[in-house]
Amino acid sequence: MKRLLLRALAIHKRRDTLAESTRYQYRLDIKRRLRRILALDPDQADGIRLKKRYTAIHDNLFLFLEEDSIPPTNNSSEQAIRMSTLFRKVTNGFRSDWGKELFAAFRSIVNTGARQGLSAFQAIDTALSPESSLFQHS
Repeated sequence: MKRLLLRALAIHKRRDTLAESTRYQYRLDIKRRLRRILALDPDQADGIRLKKRYTAIHDNLFLFLEEDSIPPTNNSSEQAIRMSTLFRKVTNGFRSDWGKELFAAFRSIVNTGARQGLSAFQAIDTALSPESSLFQHS
């Protein structure tokens, strides 16, 4: 399974240099290989658990090969929560629930704005404005 995932990632990196027909053939090959892997019967607990997980999500596992706007990893999500994790570790957590919720809301607004090319101030201003929304592209 690891080799299959690495192969899909390599194809994704080259997607701009490949013809659409070639990308289609690669997608078919990846799906064929995935079906063969999922047809195996693992005998260890971890293998059984992974097979169950991948079987449940197999239709969506390689969507990043079909849609260019879908990233192959969740690195952007992990990077978005990194500031919160660092803050929590440095300060030994939050002293109140409202402080934790305020910080989470603030980071969410700033990170969403950053993904849209806004500064922290612009993102907060937009979030507090009754006429605009961070979820609508202008």
